[in-house]
Amino acid sequence: MNKNTTNPRARIAQIIFDADTPAGKLYDIALIVVIVLSVVVAMLDSIQPTRLLKRVEWTLTILFTLDYVTRIACVQRPLRYMLSFFGIIDLLSILPTYLQFFIKGGQYLASLRFLRVLRIFRVLHLSSYQREFQQLKHAFVLSRRRITVFLFFVLTLVVVLGSFMYALEHDSNQEQFTNIPSSIYWAVVTLTTVGYGDISPQTPLGRTVAATLMILGYSIIVVPTGLMVSSLPKSSPTNEFQTCPQCDKRGHDIDANFCKSCGHRLDKTA
Repeated sequence: MNKNTTNPRARIAQIIFDADTPAGKLYDIALIVVIVLSVVVAMLDSIQPTRLLKRVEWTLTILFTLDYVTRIACVQRPLRYMLSFFGIIDLLSILPTYLQFFIKGGQYLASLRFLRVLRIFRVLHLSSYQREFQQLKHAFVLSRRRITVFLFFVLTLVVVLGSFMYALEHDSNQEQFTNIPSSIYWAVVTLTTVGYGDISPQTPLGRTVAATLMILGYSIIVVPTGLMVSSLPKSSPTNEFQTCPQCDKRGHDIDANFCKSCGHRLDKTA
């Protein structure tokens, strides 16, 4: 956005969406404080509701509402923002407080207020963290196919082993291995080394399979981490963390003069 503009809408948008300016950084820090405070208030309210907590919650909800409305008013494409991931999160973070007056039992929707914590990911575009966030995001994109194949392998493994354990244990341990879904649940708990202990094999062969699955679980847990780490060196370190004034796209190259998403000229002075 052009600093020379006298358009108040453009100036407000620069503060809200651009973290490279002092005002933008200050706004993001203030937003983080409000988000953390709202989560703390929601926790305290679940322990012992008080009138003071209700007043604080309403104050925070009004602040989030003003932020949401201002974002809609400032962006070039309001509908695109409203239907985006963070646009939906922004809306869901303020709806519960209002819906409790119109929907019976609406107070139980208060748990949706914890979606506000997801908004912290929005303000991670603070320049001191943007590079690391972009590298992790890029590493996940590069390894998503391998992670998908790995998850499919794990899903197949727990289904097969759960069904096999049901065949081994059902006759001698009908109270625990009552059906195949319960046996698959046991396989998931065992493979992830959680080990609740609510279901456990009784036969020698069943315990042997369980021990093998536990050992296998230790090696499987580290696979997704390894896939992500192997992709980190491939992440591009040369990103310009500047917001496009037209479509709000981030992650442009340092020498980019135009947005790679919509082609709008980028302001290099911001």
